[in-house]
Order: sequence, then C-alpha cells, then structure tokens
Amino acid sequence: MIATSLDFDKPGKQQGFLQVPCSHNLSGWANVFIPATIVSRGKGPTVLALGGNHGDEYQGQIALMKLARELQPEMVTGRIILIPSLNFPAARAATRLSPLDGMNMNRAFPGQAEGAVTSQIAHYLTTVLFPLSDVVIDIHSGGRSMEFVPCSTMHLVADRAQRARMLAAMLAWNADFAFLYADIAGTGLLPVEAENQGKIVVTTEMGGGEAVPASVHRITQSGLRNVLIHLGALKGRERTRASLGQRPTILTQALHREDYLLAPESGIFEIGLDLGAKVKRGQTIGFIHHLERPDRAPEPLVARTAGYLITMRAPCLTQQGDCVAVIAQEVSAKALLKINVPAS
Repeated sequence: MIATSLDFDKPGKQQGFLQVPCSHNLSGWANVFIPATIVSRGKGPTVLALGGNHGDEYQGQIALMKLARELQPEMVTGRIILIPSLNFPAARAATRLSPLDGMNMNRAFPGQAEGAVTSQIAHYLTTVLFPLSDVVIDIHSGGRSMEFVPCSTMHLVADRAQRARMLAAMLAWNADFAFLYADIAGTGLLPVEAENQGKIVVTTEMGGGEAVPASVHRITQSGLRNVLIHLGALKGRERTRASLGQRPTILTQALHREDYLLAPESGIFEIGLDLGAKVKRGQTIGFIHHLERPDRAPEPLVARTAGYLITMRAPCLTQQGDCVAVIAQEVSAKALLKINVPAS
C-alpha cells in the first residue's frame, strides 16, 4: 500500500518520501508523506537509521535531519537509509502516539499491509526495509514521559554472534552509560522485529523531555556518526572513549521486573536522587505525594535492587502504574556475552 519514488538500488543521493494512504475527517483521499534520504556508493553494509518512532522524541530526528543534509555519496561505503521522523503524524503533533490512529509505533510490529497508518508503516519496515538492511539504528529518548541518563541501548538476543556485534556497535556510541533493557509493557517492538530477522540493532535513550540540553544533542549526533564509521558505512576514523580522554562506558542491565519501579498509587512524584547515581537495595529513591490529601505522609518508593538510577519519570503528576524509575546493575561485557537466552 505504501508508495515511493525512491529507488533503493540506485547509487548516489536521493531525497523523497514514503507515501502512506490514509483517510481522515477533512480528506477522504490523502497520503501521509514521510521524508526519507538514501545515500549509496559501492559495496558495503546497508544501514537503516530511524528517528521519531515516538513523535515527541526529537533528539534523533534532529541528528538524522542534519546527517541527511550533510551526507554525500563520496562519504559512504555501502548504503545509508535515513528516516528522521518515522511516525510523522506523531512528530508533527508532538505526541508519543499517532494522532491518526492512536497507535504506538513501537508496539505495532510486524504490522498489517492494509491496516491503520501506523500498522502500514510497521509492515513496510518488516517486509521491505528490514530485509534490505544489515543494521537498524532506532534512536529514542524518554520523550515527555521519562528522563534518561543519555545511553545507548540494546536487547539481550539469543544469537551470541549477533549479540557481540550489537554490543560493539552499542559501545561505539561512546555514551557514559550503555543499558540492556527488558520489555515489561507489551510486544510488537521495532527492535525485536529487526533482531528476529538477524539484524544488528542499536537503540538509544538520549535524555528526554521537551527541553533538550546541548550536551544531549552533541552525544546523539557524535554517537550516530561514530557508530556509522564503526559499521564501515561512513568514512572516517572511529573514536573510542580512551581516545577522547574519557572513562570506559558503564555497561548496565535491567532484565527483571523488580528493576522497574511502578507507582503504587496516583499523586505527585518527587525524585530523591540524581540520574546516574548509585542506588542501594532498600534505599528510598523518591516519593509519591497525595494531591488531594497533603496532610498524609507521602508514599516512599524503595529500590528493590541495587545499581544505577538510569531513568526517572519526567512529569511530576503520576498515575498508578506509571514507571517512575529504573535501577540497572553494572555488568561486564564478558559476562553479558555469556548469558544464556532461550531462542524465541
């Protein structure tokens, strides 16, 4: 159902659109135009780099727009496909979910060819773009819901060779933290679909919120370029943390439900620690204050595991069941590569 004038096999640089058919209250015959750029030259890996999976996460969208303007064929070995604002209706509306169908792009995979707009986009990636690609980069931040210490992220895949390549690419982002996460809020994730197709998948959580510090833009943009160099798709010299005069990346994992703290009741959330701080098991990391009953003592939020405070809820106003914090444990690369994961 999705149409495009882009030729994925043509060398050189192309800028165009993916056109997704839709219908809404003010237009019976309409298309959503999703901007895309392809830069191709010679033999090498195909890298699909995506931003705006959630519309209100703009760090990756800005990084990819800047890269799309800058890249020229002589800078590339292989093929780089850039889609800065994948969930374009949500990006234009500054929402996490698509305003056209209410769907979460990151829970829509593998999608349906004749489904809602979000489902059609997911299906196109599943059946067209992922099979073309060797590597999928999916740039996230916490958006308006969470604030992360800027980190590159990945899943713990069962195939150890795939896992090792993903780990190396994740560390090439050169962020202070790297984070292995679990899925506690459902299935249908974009990275999982790409992983299941055997792709090298690198994701991020680059801060969050609507006010993005310059430092977060810098690590998003420099990390993306360094990963592309590491993969052999972009010409240049790969930088390491050591060459930048920085300490090694702290590799962390939160693979169990107890690492994810959910609000036991609704109220106003107060965090008690700084992002990136070390946390002890049993330590109080914040409180839920009772909006209607300020005379009541606030509900303490106690860490059930020890580690680092990787993320916290961004809005203070919180509903019961919202994730308010994640505690991730430090792990060595050697131990990570040895973990047994059942094949799905």
